[in-house]
Amino acid sequence: MKTLVTGATGFTGSSLVNKLHESGDEITVIVRDKNKFRQKFGDNYKNIEIVEGSISDPAVVEQAMKDIDRVFNIAAVYRTVGLPESAYWETHVKGTKILLDAAKSHNVKKFVHCSTVGVHGHIEAPPADEEYPFNPGDIYQKTKLEGENLVVDFYNKTKLPVVIIRPTAIYGPGDYRLLKLFKLAAQKLTLVLGKGNIFYHMVHIDDLVDAFILASEKEEAVGQKFIIGSNEVLTLNEILEMIADILNKPLSRLHLPIKPFVYLSRACEKICGTLNVEPIIHERRIHFFSKSRAFDTSKAKSLLEFHPRKNLRAGFTETINWYRTEGLLA
Repeated sequence: MKTLVTGATGFTGSSLVNKLHESGDEITVIVRDKNKFRQKFGDNYKNIEIVEGSISDPAVVEQAMKDIDRVFNIAAVYRTVGLPESAYWETHVKGTKILLDAAKSHNVKKFVHCSTVGVHGHIEAPPADEEYPFNPGDIYQKTKLEGENLVVDFYNKTKLPVVIIRPTAIYGPGDYRLLKLFKLAAQKLTLVLGKGNIFYHMVHIDDLVDAFILASEKEEAVGQKFIIGSNEVLTLNEILEMIADILNKPLSRLHLPIKPFVYLSRACEKICGTLNVEPIIHERRIHFFSKSRAFDTSKAKSLLEFHPRKNLRAGFTETINWYRTEGLLA
């Protein structure tokens, strides 16, 4: 099986490459920085074909797509201060379209596209399934939705075998994006905006990688969308309590009202954006405390036969041990 992975230097993409490499796949990757990929994979990169460039460059994609059997489109641009909105569109929309066109012309057998549950926004009546209304809240989520819709339209017009995966919040050894959540629980006084009773649905990286591979193998998955998450859905308070318990630290929470921090974050982002410096407080991080996300993953269990192997406590423990090994958490 010859497989193309985009976004191969990121947390999800690199984890998927490792799993595919262990399975004996012939792997091609598209990466923006060849040296970064080599540093991450060490000697293993010698068995992987590396194509350097952007998925928004047709020549790069054409070079990478030759003789490919399946594609995992994991490439994404995450929220970064000062980054123009066009950068998100270039990767999530334009790049996706170029990949789809090339995949069709090269008769790719399966195209697995990574979206996000963020396309649904706040879940008013949890749990939400794949048909829950869309309500993206920022440029990242909006362009991810536009890219996802493009995949659906392309499938309807061309019948290229596509599958869409919407992961919940991804965590596990190697992740840095959710480190702040673990650090929050580790503090002597944990500041929580709001009541902390919002739901936060997570998925361990190993389980997510399994879901991607299942999606590429199951014929029943073609043309379908799947939400991928853990069997457990906890409130933010419960997550913080579990992490603190694993850390063997007492959790002392102080709950503060959200609205003042929303206004403060907006003002901070506006000023810092003008100065082109990183804001000390982001509105999206404030909304983390107010947006509830809990999902029904029964479709993935039924059609993909996806069954998460990691419960949250075991996954959190593994992640905390990695953070401590890396000197990121006391």
